Amino acid sequence: MKKKIAILGSTGSIGETTLKIIKKDKKNFEVNLLTTNKNINKIFKQSKEFKVKNVIISDLISYKKAKIKFKRSNINIYNSYDHLNKIIKTKNDLVMSSITGLNGLLPTLKSIKHTKKILIANKESIICGWNLINKELKKYNTNFVPVDSEHFSIWSLLQNYNSNDIDKIFITASGGPFLKLPKKQFSNISIKKALDHPNWSMGKKITIDSATLMNKVFEVIEAKNIFNLSYSKISILTHPKSYLHAITKFKNGLTKLLLHDPDMKIPIYNSIYSSSVKSLKTPTLNFKILNNLELRDIDTKKFPLVKLLNKLPNNSSLYETVLITVNDYLVFKFLDKKINFQKLINLINRISNLKEFQKFKKIKPKSIDDIYELRDYVSLKLDSLGI
Repeated sequence: MKKKIAILGSTGSIGETTLKIIKKDKKNFEVNLLTTNKNINKIFKQSKEFKVKNVIISDLISYKKAKIKFKRSNINIYNSYDHLNKIIKTKNDLVMSSITGLNGLLPTLKSIKHTKKILIANKESIICGWNLINKELKKYNTNFVPVDSEHFSIWSLLQNYNSNDIDKIFITASGGPFLKLPKKQFSNISIKKALDHPNWSMGKKITIDSATLMNKVFEVIEAKNIFNLSYSKISILTHPKSYLHAITKFKNGLTKLLLHDPDMKIPIYNSIYSSSVKSLKTPTLNFKILNNLELRDIDTKKFPLVKLLNKLPNNSSLYETVLITVNDYLVFKFLDKKINFQKLINLINRISNLKEFQKFKKIKPKSIDDIYELRDYVSLKLDSLGI
Protein backbone atom coordinates (compact mmCIF):
# COMPACT_ATOMS: atom_id res chain seq x y z
CA MET A 1 0.00 0.00 0.00
CA LYS A 2 1.27 3.46 -0.90
CA LYS A 3 2.21 5.88 1.85
CA LYS A 4 0.10 9.02 1.83
CA ILE A 5 2.00 12.30 2.18
CA ALA A 6 1.03 15.98 2.28
CA ILE A 7 3.61 18.68 1.56
CA LEU A 8 3.00 22.09 3.11
CA GLY A 9 5.02 24.66 1.18
CA SER A 10 5.63 22.43 -1.84
CA THR A 11 6.90 25.29 -4.04
CA GLY A 12 9.76 26.21 -1.68
CA SER A 13 13.20 24.60 -1.69
CA ILE A 14 12.41 21.98 0.99
CA GLY A 15 9.11 21.10 -0.65
CA GLU A 16 10.71 20.78 -4.08
CA THR A 17 13.48 18.57 -2.71
CA THR A 18 10.88 16.37 -1.00
CA LEU A 19 9.06 15.94 -4.31
CA LYS A 20 12.32 15.09 -6.11
CA ILE A 21 12.93 12.31 -3.59
CA ILE A 22 9.38 10.97 -3.91
CA LYS A 23 9.59 11.13 -7.72
CA LYS A 24 12.20 8.38 -7.65
CA ASP A 25 9.92 6.20 -5.51
CA LYS A 26 6.46 6.99 -6.91
CA LYS A 27 5.30 3.39 -6.58
CA ASN A 28 5.45 3.75 -2.79
CA PHE A 29 3.96 7.24 -2.33
CA GLU A 30 0.68 9.01 -2.93
CA VAL A 31 0.76 12.81 -2.56
CA ASN A 32 -2.71 13.91 -1.49
CA LEU A 33 -2.08 17.60 -0.74
CA LEU A 34 0.25 20.36 -1.90
CA THR A 35 0.19 23.92 -0.57
CA THR A 36 1.66 27.28 -1.52
CA ASN A 37 1.21 30.93 -0.71
CA LYS A 38 1.29 32.55 -4.16
CA ASN A 39 3.14 30.32 -6.63
CA ILE A 40 0.08 28.99 -8.48
CA ASN A 41 1.83 28.05 -11.73
CA LYS A 42 4.43 25.90 -10.00
CA ILE A 43 1.93 24.15 -7.72
CA PHE A 44 -0.33 23.19 -10.62
CA LYS A 45 2.66 21.87 -12.53
CA GLN A 46 3.53 19.79 -9.45
CA SER A 47 -0.08 18.66 -9.09
CA LYS A 48 -0.17 17.44 -12.68
CA GLU A 49 3.14 15.59 -12.39
CA PHE A 50 2.23 13.83 -9.14
CA LYS A 51 -1.51 13.49 -9.85
CA VAL A 52 -2.45 15.46 -6.75
CA LYS A 53 -6.17 16.22 -6.41
CA ASN A 54 -6.02 18.84 -3.64
CA VAL A 55 -4.13 22.14 -3.29
CA ILE A 56 -4.31 24.93 -0.74
CA ILE A 57 -3.35 28.45 -1.86
CA SER A 58 -3.06 30.71 1.19
CA ASP A 59 -2.91 34.11 -0.47
CA LEU A 60 -6.49 35.17 -1.25
CA ILE A 61 -5.72 37.03 -4.48
CA SER A 62 -3.64 34.13 -5.80
CA TYR A 63 -6.39 31.70 -4.79
CA LYS A 64 -8.98 33.66 -6.78
CA LYS A 65 -6.66 33.79 -9.80
CA ALA A 66 -6.13 30.03 -9.57
CA LYS A 67 -9.88 29.36 -9.38
CA ILE A 68 -10.29 31.18 -12.70
CA LYS A 69 -7.11 30.01 -14.44
CA PHE A 70 -7.49 26.34 -13.51
CA LYS A 71 -11.30 26.08 -13.33
CA ARG A 72 -11.35 23.29 -15.92
CA SER A 73 -8.88 21.13 -14.03
CA ASN A 74 -10.04 18.26 -11.85
CA ILE A 75 -8.09 19.66 -8.89
CA ASN A 76 -9.82 20.82 -5.72
CA ILE A 77 -8.58 24.32 -4.88
CA TYR A 78 -8.87 25.58 -1.29
CA ASN A 79 -7.87 28.79 0.47
CA SER A 80 -7.88 27.58 4.08
CA TYR A 81 -6.40 24.80 6.19
CA ASP A 82 -9.83 24.45 7.79
CA HIS A 83 -10.58 22.09 4.88
CA LEU A 84 -8.07 19.47 6.02
CA ASN A 85 -10.89 17.31 7.44
CA LYS A 86 -12.39 17.16 3.95
CA ILE A 87 -9.05 16.58 2.18
CA ILE A 88 -7.53 13.97 4.52
CA LYS A 89 -10.19 11.39 5.39
CA THR A 90 -7.90 9.03 7.30
CA LYS A 91 -4.52 9.80 8.87
CA ASN A 92 -1.68 10.39 6.45
CA ASP A 93 1.55 8.50 6.88
CA LEU A 94 3.57 11.72 6.52
CA VAL A 95 3.24 15.48 6.48
CA MET A 96 6.20 17.64 5.47
CA SER A 97 5.78 21.07 7.07
CA SER A 98 8.08 23.40 5.13
CA ILE A 99 6.24 26.73 4.93
CA THR A 100 8.67 29.51 5.77
CA GLY A 101 8.12 32.06 8.52
CA LEU A 102 5.59 32.26 11.32
CA ASN A 103 2.80 31.74 8.79
CA GLY A 104 3.81 28.08 8.92
CA LEU A 105 2.69 27.66 12.54
CA LEU A 106 -1.06 27.47 11.91
CA PRO A 107 -0.79 24.85 9.11
CA THR A 108 1.65 22.84 11.22
CA LEU A 109 -0.68 22.78 14.22
CA LYS A 110 -3.73 21.94 12.11
CA SER A 111 -1.90 19.11 10.31
CA ILE A 112 -0.72 17.18 13.36
CA LYS A 113 -4.01 15.38 13.99
CA HIS A 114 -4.16 14.31 10.34
CA THR A 115 -0.88 12.39 10.20
CA LYS A 116 1.00 9.56 11.86
CA LYS A 117 4.30 11.42 11.47
CA ILE A 118 5.11 15.08 10.86
CA LEU A 119 8.44 16.29 9.52
CA ILE A 120 8.97 19.92 10.50
CA ALA A 121 11.36 22.13 8.57
CA ASN A 122 9.65 25.33 9.70
CA LYS A 123 11.98 26.68 12.40
CA GLU A 124 9.74 29.60 13.40
CA SER A 125 6.99 27.18 14.46
CA ILE A 126 9.37 25.26 16.71
CA ILE A 127 10.91 28.45 18.14
CA CYS A 128 7.69 30.32 18.92
CA GLY A 129 5.07 27.61 19.33
CA TRP A 130 6.81 24.45 20.48
CA ASN A 131 4.69 24.10 23.62
CA LEU A 132 1.55 24.25 21.42
CA ILE A 133 3.02 21.78 18.90
CA ASN A 134 4.15 19.36 21.61
CA LYS A 135 0.69 19.40 23.16
CA GLU A 136 -0.87 18.43 19.82
CA LEU A 137 1.75 15.74 19.17
CA LYS A 138 0.89 14.07 22.48
CA LYS A 139 -2.87 14.53 22.03
CA TYR A 140 -2.94 12.82 18.62
CA ASN A 141 -0.06 10.39 19.20
CA THR A 142 1.81 11.83 16.22
CA ASN A 143 5.52 11.16 15.74
CA PHE A 144 7.80 14.12 15.03
CA VAL A 145 11.10 14.37 13.18
CA PRO A 146 13.02 17.66 12.84
CA VAL A 147 14.34 18.26 9.32
CA ASP A 148 16.90 21.04 9.91
CA SER A 149 20.32 19.43 9.40
CA GLU A 150 21.57 20.19 12.92
CA HIS A 151 18.43 19.01 14.68
CA PHE A 152 17.99 15.96 12.49
CA SER A 153 21.58 15.10 13.38
CA ILE A 154 20.93 15.44 17.12
CA TRP A 155 17.70 13.46 16.76
CA SER A 156 19.63 10.69 14.98
CA LEU A 157 22.39 10.65 17.58
CA LEU A 158 19.80 10.32 20.35
CA GLN A 159 18.37 7.03 19.09
CA ASN A 160 18.41 4.60 22.07
CA TYR A 161 19.11 7.58 24.39
CA ASN A 162 16.98 10.30 25.92
CA SER A 163 17.57 13.92 26.89
CA ASN A 164 18.53 12.98 30.46
CA ASP A 165 21.51 11.05 29.08
CA ILE A 166 23.01 14.19 27.49
CA ASP A 167 25.98 15.95 29.03
CA LYS A 168 26.50 18.50 26.24
CA ILE A 169 25.43 19.20 22.67
CA PHE A 170 27.45 21.14 20.10
CA ILE A 171 25.93 22.43 16.89
CA THR A 172 28.11 23.81 14.14
CA ALA A 173 28.01 27.07 12.20
CA SER A 174 29.80 27.61 8.91
CA GLY A 175 30.28 31.24 9.90
CA GLY A 176 28.71 32.25 6.60
CA PRO A 177 30.60 34.34 4.03
CA PHE A 178 32.22 36.62 6.62
CA LEU A 179 33.85 34.23 9.06
CA LYS A 180 37.32 35.55 8.22
CA LEU A 181 36.36 39.09 7.23
CA PRO A 182 37.65 41.78 9.66
CA LYS A 183 34.86 43.37 11.67
CA LYS A 184 35.90 46.87 10.55
CA GLN A 185 34.76 45.96 7.02
CA PHE A 186 31.22 44.95 8.05
CA SER A 187 29.78 48.38 7.22
CA ASN A 188 30.82 47.95 3.58
CA ILE A 189 29.26 44.51 3.03
CA SER A 190 26.99 44.43 -0.03
CA ILE A 191 23.77 42.46 -0.32
CA LYS A 192 25.35 40.39 -3.08
CA LYS A 193 28.26 39.38 -0.84
CA ALA A 194 25.95 38.64 2.10
CA LEU A 195 23.91 36.31 -0.12
CA ASP A 196 26.99 34.43 -1.32
CA HIS A 197 27.00 31.56 1.17
CA PRO A 198 30.10 29.36 0.81
CA ASN A 199 28.33 26.02 1.37
CA TRP A 200 24.54 26.12 1.22
CA SER A 201 22.05 27.21 -1.43
CA MET A 202 19.14 28.74 0.51
CA GLY A 203 16.52 31.47 0.34
CA LYS A 204 17.60 35.09 0.76
CA LYS A 205 16.28 35.62 4.26
CA ILE A 206 17.88 32.53 5.85
CA THR A 207 21.13 33.25 3.98
CA ILE A 208 21.32 36.67 5.65
CA ASP A 209 20.57 35.02 9.00
CA SER A 210 23.52 32.74 8.34
CA ALA A 211 25.75 35.73 7.61
CA THR A 212 24.84 37.43 10.92
CA LEU A 213 24.80 34.06 12.77
CA MET A 214 21.27 34.85 13.97
CA ASN A 215 20.29 31.52 12.45
CA LYS A 216 22.43 29.82 15.11
CA VAL A 217 20.62 31.71 17.86
CA PHE A 218 17.40 30.31 16.45
CA GLU A 219 18.84 26.81 16.09
CA VAL A 220 19.92 26.75 19.73
CA ILE A 221 16.39 27.77 20.75
CA GLU A 222 15.03 24.97 18.54
CA ALA A 223 17.38 22.42 20.10
CA LYS A 224 16.47 23.57 23.59
CA ASN A 225 12.77 23.13 22.82
CA ILE A 226 12.88 19.89 20.86
CA PHE A 227 15.22 18.01 23.19
CA ASN A 228 14.04 19.61 26.44
CA LEU A 229 17.46 20.95 27.43
CA SER A 230 18.71 24.03 29.24
CA TYR A 231 20.73 26.55 27.25
CA SER A 232 23.78 25.70 29.35
CA LYS A 233 23.90 22.27 27.68
CA ILE A 234 24.08 23.62 24.12
CA SER A 235 27.10 25.29 22.50
CA ILE A 236 27.94 26.56 19.02
CA LEU A 237 31.21 25.89 17.21
CA THR A 238 32.29 27.36 13.89
CA HIS A 239 33.10 24.77 11.25
CA PRO A 240 33.69 26.40 7.84
CA LYS A 241 32.97 23.37 5.65
CA SER A 242 29.49 22.47 7.05
CA TYR A 243 30.43 18.78 7.01
CA LEU A 244 29.97 18.07 10.71
CA HIS A 245 26.50 19.05 11.92
CA ALA A 246 26.24 18.01 15.56
CA ILE A 247 28.23 16.50 18.41
CA THR A 248 26.50 14.88 21.38
CA LYS A 249 28.46 14.08 24.53
CA PHE A 250 26.67 11.63 26.80
CA LYS A 251 26.95 11.17 30.54
CA ASN A 252 28.24 7.63 30.02
CA GLY A 253 31.47 9.03 28.55
CA LEU A 254 30.62 8.38 24.92
CA THR A 255 30.66 11.20 22.38
CA LYS A 256 28.90 10.81 19.03
CA LEU A 257 29.01 13.05 16.00
CA LEU A 258 27.14 13.11 12.72
CA LEU A 259 28.46 14.40 9.43
CA HIS A 260 27.28 14.59 5.85
CA ASP A 261 27.74 16.79 2.80
CA PRO A 262 26.02 20.22 2.97
CA ASP A 263 22.95 19.10 1.06
CA MET A 264 19.44 19.29 2.58
CA LYS A 265 18.45 16.30 0.46
CA ILE A 266 20.24 14.09 3.00
CA PRO A 267 18.27 14.99 6.19
CA ILE A 268 15.03 15.21 4.17
CA TYR A 269 15.61 11.78 2.63
CA ASN A 270 16.45 10.23 5.97
CA SER A 271 13.51 11.85 7.76
CA ILE A 272 11.18 10.34 5.16
CA TYR A 273 12.81 6.91 5.35
CA SER A 274 13.78 7.01 9.03
CA SER A 275 12.23 3.62 9.78
CA SER A 276 14.09 1.71 7.07
CA VAL A 277 17.43 1.69 5.28
CA LYS A 278 17.34 3.04 1.73
CA SER A 279 20.12 3.85 -0.74
CA LEU A 280 20.93 7.47 -1.49
CA LYS A 281 23.81 8.18 -3.83
CA THR A 282 26.19 10.63 -2.16
CA PRO A 283 29.90 11.49 -2.53
CA THR A 284 32.48 9.30 -0.81
CA LEU A 285 33.67 10.28 2.66
CA ASN A 286 35.78 13.44 2.44
CA PHE A 287 38.86 12.69 4.54
CA LYS A 288 40.44 16.02 3.59
CA ILE A 289 37.68 17.84 5.48
CA LEU A 290 37.47 15.19 8.18
CA ASN A 291 41.16 15.59 8.97
CA ASN A 292 40.77 19.35 9.33
CA LEU A 293 37.37 20.18 10.80
CA GLU A 294 38.61 23.59 12.08
CA LEU A 295 36.26 23.68 15.08
CA ARG A 296 36.42 27.01 16.90
CA ASP A 297 34.40 28.99 19.44
CA ILE A 298 32.31 31.85 18.06
CA ASP A 299 34.00 35.25 17.87
CA THR A 300 31.31 37.16 19.77
CA LYS A 301 32.93 40.53 19.07
CA LYS A 302 32.37 39.99 15.36
CA PHE A 303 29.07 38.10 15.77
CA PRO A 304 27.53 39.62 18.93
CA LEU A 305 24.00 38.34 18.24
CA VAL A 306 24.89 34.92 19.69
CA LYS A 307 25.14 36.65 23.08
CA LEU A 308 21.36 37.09 22.99
CA LEU A 309 21.21 33.47 24.12
CA ASN A 310 22.68 34.45 27.49
CA LYS A 311 19.54 36.47 28.24
CA LEU A 312 16.86 33.99 27.19
CA PRO A 313 14.64 32.13 29.66
CA ASN A 314 14.89 28.33 29.67
CA ASN A 315 11.11 28.06 29.57
CA SER A 316 9.18 28.75 26.36
CA SER A 317 7.99 32.32 26.23
CA LEU A 318 6.47 34.91 23.92
CA TYR A 319 9.83 36.68 23.76
CA GLU A 320 10.93 34.23 21.06
CA THR A 321 8.17 35.72 18.87
CA VAL A 322 9.67 39.16 19.53
CA LEU A 323 13.09 37.93 18.37
CA ILE A 324 11.71 36.32 15.22
CA THR A 325 9.66 39.40 14.30
CA VAL A 326 12.44 41.92 14.95
CA ASN A 327 14.94 39.87 12.96
CA ASP A 328 12.57 39.32 10.02
CA TYR A 329 11.70 43.01 9.86
CA LEU A 330 15.31 44.19 9.90
CA VAL A 331 16.63 41.57 7.48
CA PHE A 332 14.13 42.76 4.90
CA LYS A 333 15.19 46.35 5.58
CA PHE A 334 18.74 45.27 4.75
CA LEU A 335 17.60 43.49 1.59
CA ASP A 336 15.69 46.66 0.62
CA LYS A 337 18.94 48.65 1.04
CA LYS A 338 17.51 50.72 3.90
CA ILE A 339 20.28 49.75 6.34
CA ASN A 340 23.81 48.36 5.99
CA PHE A 341 25.03 45.04 7.33
CA GLN A 342 26.63 46.36 10.50
CA LYS A 343 23.54 48.42 11.30
CA LEU A 344 21.42 45.30 10.78
CA ILE A 345 23.36 43.54 13.53
CA ASN A 346 23.33 46.59 15.82
CA LEU A 347 19.59 47.18 15.43
CA ILE A 348 18.62 43.54 16.02
CA ASN A 349 20.64 43.64 19.23
CA ARG A 350 19.34 47.01 20.41
CA ILE A 351 15.66 46.64 19.52
CA SER A 352 15.27 43.10 20.84
CA ASN A 353 16.61 44.36 24.17
CA LEU A 354 14.08 47.20 24.50
CA LYS A 355 12.54 47.28 27.95
CA GLU A 356 8.96 47.03 26.66
CA PHE A 357 9.78 43.68 25.03
CA GLN A 358 11.50 42.15 28.06
CA LYS A 359 8.19 41.47 29.86
CA PHE A 360 7.35 38.82 27.26
CA LYS A 361 10.13 36.61 28.63
CA LYS A 362 7.81 35.83 31.54
CA ILE A 363 4.72 35.06 29.45
CA LYS A 364 4.12 31.63 27.93
CA PRO A 365 2.07 31.43 24.72
CA LYS A 366 -1.28 29.84 25.53
CA SER A 367 -2.64 29.89 22.00
CA ILE A 368 -1.63 30.63 18.44
CA ASP A 369 -3.53 33.93 18.73
CA ASP A 370 -1.08 35.06 21.44
CA ILE A 371 1.79 34.57 19.00
CA TYR A 372 0.18 36.19 15.97
CA GLU A 373 -1.14 39.15 17.95
CA LEU A 374 2.29 39.79 19.41
CA ARG A 375 3.88 39.55 15.96
CA ASP A 376 1.48 42.23 14.72
CA TYR A 377 2.12 44.41 17.78
CA VAL A 378 5.90 44.22 17.36
CA SER A 379 5.63 44.94 13.63
CA LEU A 380 3.58 48.09 14.32
CA LYS A 381 6.12 49.18 16.92
CA LEU A 382 8.94 48.70 14.42
CA ASP A 383 7.04 50.71 11.81
CA SER A 384 6.73 53.57 14.30
CA LEU A 385 10.50 53.71 14.70
CA GLY A 386 10.86 54.80 11.09
CA ILE A 387 13.87 52.65 10.28
